[in-house]
Amino acid sequence: MMRHVVSGVVAMLLSVPLSAQAPAPKPAPAAPRPAAAAPALAKTSPGAGVVIVIELAKGTVEIETYPADAPKTVEQILALVKRNFYNGQRVHRVVKGFVVQFGDPQSRDMTKKDRWGTGGSGRRIGVAEITKTRTHNLGAVAMAHSGDPKAADSQMYIALAPVHRLDGMYTVFGQVISGMDVVQKIEINDVIRRVTIKAAAPAGK
Repeated sequence: MMRHVVSGVVAMLLSVPLSAQAPAPKPAPAAPRPAAAAPALAKTSPGAGVVIVIELAKGTVEIETYPADAPKTVEQILALVKRNFYNGQRVHRVVKGFVVQFGDPQSRDMTKKDRWGTGGSGRRIGVAEITKTRTHNLGAVAMAHSGDPKAADSQMYIALAPVHRLDGMYTVFGQVISGMDVVQKIEINDVIRRVTIKAAAPAGK
């Protein structure tokens, strides 16, 4: 008899319409979101100069420069950046585990793809600023050339791994300090949206 009573009570409870049940508690109002903080500048190393910022669809890359070690090279690259020389160019060379290379203005034109990598700004740097201090570590940024380091112009490459066999042959004038994960994802034909200059953050300890 008791079993029939319990079953009847359960059946009555299940048959109560939702509208007759106690109302669900209202959710608490969401806490206001804090204002987004401005992205922090990556710390530069001692002796570094201004930072070059490269913007691509895949993200942003920050490169510290070494004007004390490669003054003419840094001067030329910064002058080109201020002229918007690199804006709209494409990456024309990618060798996985080796380098990513760009800096040929012809790369804006897909009809000239067979000539990408042969162009420049038309003004050679004129000196080979190669030192034992700045070497081809992961993320090193150096000037490309076709045989004579003094003939380097506007093309540069970023090392995708330590490639010390290139030491002594190419001027290393910078180092990636933020966005190396972006660099590793770069592919041929990726467009360089914009390159700008910003002041360096305080040197890291």
